Amino acid sequence: MPAAVSTTDALSRQLVQSNAMLAAAGIRLRLERRGRTLNLRGPLPRRDAPDELRVQRLSLGLAADADGLKEAHRRLLQVHGQLEQQRFNWQDWSERPSSSNSSALGLEQQLSSFEAAFFSDPRRQRQPAGSRTTWSSAYLPYLRRLQRLAAGRQGGLDVPLLLAVLDSYELASRSRQQCTTALGALARHCGLTLPDDWSERGSGYGLHRAQFRQLPSDSEILALLELIPNRHWRLVFGLMATYGLRNHEAFFCDLSSLAPGGDRVIRVLPTSKTGEHQVWPFQPDWVDHFGLAELAASRSALPAVSTDLRRTTLQQVGRRVAEQFKRYQLPITPYDLRHAWAVRTIHIGLPDTVAARMMGHSVAIHTRTYHHWITRRDQQQAVDAALARLAS
Repeated sequence: MPAAVSTTDALSRQLVQSNAMLAAAGIRLRLERRGRTLNLRGPLPRRDAPDELRVQRLSLGLAADADGLKEAHRRLLQVHGQLEQQRFNWQDWSERPSSSNSSALGLEQQLSSFEAAFFSDPRRQRQPAGSRTTWSSAYLPYLRRLQRLAAGRQGGLDVPLLLAVLDSYELASRSRQQCTTALGALARHCGLTLPDDWSERGSGYGLHRAQFRQLPSDSEILALLELIPNRHWRLVFGLMATYGLRNHEAFFCDLSSLAPGGDRVIRVLPTSKTGEHQVWPFQPDWVDHFGLAELAASRSALPAVSTDLRRTTLQQVGRRVAEQFKRYQLPITPYDLRHAWAVRTIHIGLPDTVAARMMGHSVAIHTRTYHHWITRRDQQQAVDAALARLAS
C-alpha cells in the first residue's frame, strides 16, 4: 500500500511539473488524472460551433502512469499544433490508439506534434525570431523531403524512411549534416531508436570544402568594395568584413561604440540567431577605412531593410544581403567574409574559445569548421618552437 501511494504521489508531482512547463510556454491546455486514466483539458472547439472555444475534456485513453504521462504530453502538443493551425477535428480524436508507440499515429500528426514541441520549448521561446529562422532553414526543408519520400512508400514514420531521407543528400555535404540533426530530433520526439552509427552516417560536414577553397585575402576584400556603388550596402560589406558577422547580424547590432572615442567593440543583439555576443574588429583600422563611424551616428545609414520580426524572419533579412552580393556580381559569398575573419583571428593567434564566442557558435563547431587552418597554426607553432630549441 505505501508503495502504491508513493507512485501516486510521484505521478501527481510529475503532472504538476508538466502543467507548469506548459503554462510557462504559453500553452493553455493541461493534463489531468481521472481515476486510472489521463485526460486533456482546456479550450477546445465546440462540436456544434467549431469557431467557438470552450473549456472541455478530451479523453486520451492512456493509463495514469509514467509511460502514459509521457505519451499524454506528446499528444497534448499534437492537439496544440492542430489548434494553432486551425486543423483540429474531433473525429480525429474519437478513437485514439492506446499504445504509447508513436508509430500508431499518422505522419502528418507526428510532424505537427514535433513542430508544436519545438516551439513550446522554453529555451526557444526566449529567442522566438531565432527559433523561427532555425525551424524554417534547419528543420523544415528536411521534413518536407521526408514527406515527399514517404508518399511513395508503404508504412509510416520508421527508421528505414529516415535513412532513405538521409541518403538522399550528398555525402560530406552541409545539407546531409543538418538533415542528421533534424531527423535525429524528430526520432527522439517520436520514440524511434536510431542506428548506433547515425551520427557517423551524417558526418563529414565542417565546411570541409570551404577549408580548402580560396578565401579572399585582405587586399582582395578591400578591392571588392569598389564593385559596390551603393553607399549603404558598402557599409554592410565593411561591417561584415571587419567583424565577421552573419548576413542578418549586420542589421541587429548595437553600433554605438563605433562613434569617435568609442572602443569599437560592437554588440550583436539578443534577437539574432545565436543571442547576444560582443565582437572585436579584425583588422581594427578597417573601421576607419570602411567609414563605419557613420553607422553610430545614424541607423538610416544602413539599407532600408525591414527588421520587424513580426513581419519578417532573420533568414529573409539575410537573404537580402546575399541577393545584393549577386546583384553587384561579387565573386564571393557573404559567408566568405565571415570565414576570412575567422581565419584572420587564427593567424593572429586569438584563442579558439574567444573567437568562437565572438562568432556566436560553440568551440566544437569552430574547431570543426576551421580545422584545416587551426591544425596548420598549431603545427607551425610546434615547428617554430622545435627550431628555436635547435638554434639555442
